[in-house]
Amino acid sequence: MTKLQVAIDLLTTEAALELAGKVAPYVDIIELGTPLIKAEGLRVVTAMKEAHPDKLVFADMKTADTGALEAEMAFQAGADLVTVMGTVDDATIKGAVEAGKKFGRKVVVDTIGVKNRVERAREVIAFGVEFVELHAGLDEQALPGYSVQTLIAEGREAGVAFSIAGGVNIDTIKDVVAAGATVAVAGGAIYGAENPAEAAKALKEAIQ
Repeated sequence: MTKLQVAIDLLTTEAALELAGKVAPYVDIIELGTPLIKAEGLRVVTAMKEAHPDKLVFADMKTADTGALEAEMAFQAGADLVTVMGTVDDATIKGAVEAGKKFGRKVVVDTIGVKNRVERAREVIAFGVEFVELHAGLDEQALPGYSVQTLIAEGREAGVAFSIAGGVNIDTIKDVVAAGATVAVAGGAIYGAENPAEAAKALKEAIQ
């Protein structure tokens, strides 16, 4: 079954913990966004894992260099999953994967900026990454004509384990699941909702 991942794009550990506390019963993976990690450091990863040891904690590091080193730092802080950018040299991804093997943790490749997401997804999955995040960032989502359906179609075509991030909400979640996504990533649809817990619950029920 498709897992539900909440992307927490807040800027303080306290706010992140408060949100996670509300939505944890309905999500499988708690993602700590890149701005949050930059603002608070890896202590937010440790704090989240301590608060929710039963959940997978996803550190959205967006690593672009020193793959093994940054992955190891995040894993030592308590992360179960870390991201490496798909645009980087293969050696960076492979280094992170090796660090993951050392700690018994996993690496996800983020495709922001990748021109051919399908081709790159097929390439990097061979390196031993857990899944590929077909991801349109907030800037790309703001462009005229953007649709999450493009990512969904690419997931179907790629034929590898993938997540969808970039416009997943109550209206699109069933399409994400039908495409066979390993993970559906919801950010604003949860943290931007008037009642985040109810929003997360509705998404989880739609998956089930």
